[in-house]
Amino acid sequence: MFAGHFGIAAAVKSRTPDVPLWALMLSTQLLDVAFVPLLLSGRETIEPVSGDAAGYGQSVIHADYTHSLVGALLIALLAGIAAQLKWRKRSGLIIGGVTFSHWLLDLIVHRADLPLLPGHLDGLPLLGFGLWKYPAVSAGLEVLLIAAGAVLYSRNIAASVPAGRKRAAWAAGGLMAALLALSLITDIIGVA
Repeated sequence: MFAGHFGIAAAVKSRTPDVPLWALMLSTQLLDVAFVPLLLSGRETIEPVSGDAAGYGQSVIHADYTHSLVGALLIALLAGIAAQLKWRKRSGLIIGGVTFSHWLLDLIVHRADLPLLPGHLDGLPLLGFGLWKYPAVSAGLEVLLIAAGAVLYSRNIAASVPAGRKRAAWAAGGLMAALLALSLITDIIGVA
């Protein structure tokens, strides 16, 4: 759900012009950024569900540290503190919230592969509502997130520029939507 996460960042940017877009985009993916080195080291893994690892949502992701509830909260807290130190308290709260939104969206789409405690130490059932089992529905959700983010972002830009620049503002929002849609398409067809 890469594109859906980015759609959230675009929507939040429309309401928080003082927080840089790059910081919002990064914060929506921060759990996955932390996941990469753990994946490369073998501490966290990806297991194909149906023998096809490239299919959209066709994997169980064993991200027992970065995508555990407590791990996600910790990453969000650290991101929020860093943003607060760089900008101000409100920006820190926004960055922390956007970072944690990743886990909430993953909860909706992931199969039951999200533990509560890092390392799945609690042995409690894994969480995930499994929307990825229905690729058309989960892709539809992402399209909605992309569209909402792009529209809100475009409207915000258009409202903040002189009348003669409104077309360029809407074009910027359209470009963002196109890039997010491309992200979704590459995710669906399995291009890494």
